[in-house]
Amino acid sequence: MAKIHELSENLTNQIAAGEVIERPASVVKELVENAIDAQASRIRVEVQHSGLKQISVQDNGSGIAPDQVDLAFMRHATSKIQDEHDLFNIATLGFRGEALASIAAVAHVEILTSTDGQTATRAAFAGGVKKFQEDAGSAKGTKITVGDIFYNTPARLKYLKSPKTELLKIVDIVNRIALGHPEISLTLASDGKVLLRTPGNGNLKQDVANIYGRKVAEKMLTVENEDPDFTLYGLVSEANLTRSSRNFISILLNGRYIKNYQLSSALLDGYGNKLGGKYPIAVLAIEADPLLVDVNVHPTKEEVRLSKEKELSRLITSAVTEALMDEDEASPLFQLTPFKDKTQLDQLEFNLKPNVVDTRRPDDFQLEVSQVAEPEGKTDITNKKETESKETKETAEKKENKQEEKEEKTSAPEYVDLNQVREDDQYVLTKSWDQHVKEQTALPPFAGREEAASPVTSKADQLLRQHLPALRLLGQMGGYLLAEHGGDLYLLDQVAARRRLEYDQILASLEKDENYQQGLLEPLVFDFSVYDYQKLKDQLPLLRQLGLEMEDFGQNTLLMHSYPTWLKEEVTVQVRELLDQLLSSRENDGKSLLKLVAAKAAESNVSRRVNLTGAEAADLLLRLQTASDPYRDASGQVAVVRLSQNDLSKLFKKGK
Repeated sequence: MAKIHELSENLTNQIAAGEVIERPASVVKELVENAIDAQASRIRVEVQHSGLKQISVQDNGSGIAPDQVDLAFMRHATSKIQDEHDLFNIATLGFRGEALASIAAVAHVEILTSTDGQTATRAAFAGGVKKFQEDAGSAKGTKITVGDIFYNTPARLKYLKSPKTELLKIVDIVNRIALGHPEISLTLASDGKVLLRTPGNGNLKQDVANIYGRKVAEKMLTVENEDPDFTLYGLVSEANLTRSSRNFISILLNGRYIKNYQLSSALLDGYGNKLGGKYPIAVLAIEADPLLVDVNVHPTKEEVRLSKEKELSRLITSAVTEALMDEDEASPLFQLTPFKDKTQLDQLEFNLKPNVVDTRRPDDFQLEVSQVAEPEGKTDITNKKETESKETKETAEKKENKQEEKEEKTSAPEYVDLNQVREDDQYVLTKSWDQHVKEQTALPPFAGREEAASPVTSKADQLLRQHLPALRLLGQMGGYLLAEHGGDLYLLDQVAARRRLEYDQILASLEKDENYQQGLLEPLVFDFSVYDYQKLKDQLPLLRQLGLEMEDFGQNTLLMHSYPTWLKEEVTVQVRELLDQLLSSRENDGKSLLKLVAAKAAESNVSRRVNLTGAEAADLLLRLQTASDPYRDASGQVAVVRLSQNDLSKLFKKGK
């Protein structure tokens, strides 16, 4: 057995760095949070080569005294807690005392700090070892420069993503911190170019404008609510301003960005069914008593525990609902159309549906005498029963015929006879059973060895293999087409069929790079967040292949000079949705992205049912024969349903 020994301080720091420092964005997060804890009002972050080469964070905070520099880089050394009681009342972003020690263990670190703005201290650390310390001059505050991250741990270095991805991670974390602290002026620069600058005047909507764009900030609604335990303030987007992922939801608890699924779901619940499966843009700042929050559950402190999570969820839902209701009341449409309780209307609509079984008894319903309990000492009922049993068969048949005629005239609903026993066995053996067996035995491999090599294919499989057969139009009803072929009935969803044809046409033009352009007299301006802007800049060649002639205008803005003609109506809205799909897609190859864009464009272009003429309906059936998949649209929605004669016989209970 190997001897047990104590690990060296340098090795323990490197192990701790694996939990705290995952990538360059982790270094930025820890250093900026330390600057906030030092009461800084201005923080500047500069990175080179996406932070892989160098990261610099400078603030105007309280600084570190010369005799405290060594302690600042020691593990588990902190000025933010004194004893175990402070651990349950944490009001700062950092408290573990691991950040600087972990960073210094895997990188070259230099610190320049001053507490009075007159004298300063400069020191350097590498691999957890102090290199030097000297006096210097500097303004009040601290500047920490981190270079060559993971230089002594190459195994971690190789797991980093591309420089563009690492830069986007840094942008994202700085955006979250800026939204949580609008009172602090934050600047982010990459390779000398400023990506973000916030004024630090406490105006949250102005920070949203700097991060997500001015047009987004104009559509943000203020949410406010409080109870004895929590105070909630923030901004949420209008219901028509959505994104396809949760990445634009920021929840900040006591200034700390956290990830909490239940609180995010409470935010979505406040919108009800207005989002249509998408997600809003939201910034929720929550102030709570530190005693209700346990932040000591994760090294990066992104996950926390809340003592009254359900109460906070209800507070968020009600605040969002009230904000959206205030917006509706302010609109002219809401003033013209008063609010009505839809409960009775929904119930009435449910009762009027033809497929709903009406189990009420007819007006002329009478109980059979045999179902009535015979009282003791009564013989009249027995005599009456004997009299009724003497009715002739002819009289009974006349009554049945009259009853059937009455039902046909009044179109009375079918009633469920709860006393009737269902004969489900009739579906197992039918009169056509022998015929079906004969047809199956005629197929290989039963037919003989000569045909044994050919696969067994059903009629439906043959139709799929031959695409859609030539259909004869019978008519249309409520946006659905009725057609027949070979005695089989076909039901077609007009919208899904048109979407399939539109998808095939758009995809063919994209793959052939035959996008006909519609020029604009004045270019359309699209504002983005820093995160999205950086991603879209690399996708400009792909956007041109899609027919979107866009150019970089700087300041997180793209200009569009022309668009493809397959974009029909509301071009600005459709382009924004296509770009959103492109940003949220995880597909890497261009062909998958083309299919995704074509499906989204087809869905936008064909969104409602229209009344087709006979010639238009016949042309739709003819074009559908050569579609790539005539039986469903690009999203998988069923477009064609086939009912064979056998299916119709089962529906009408033939062949018993």
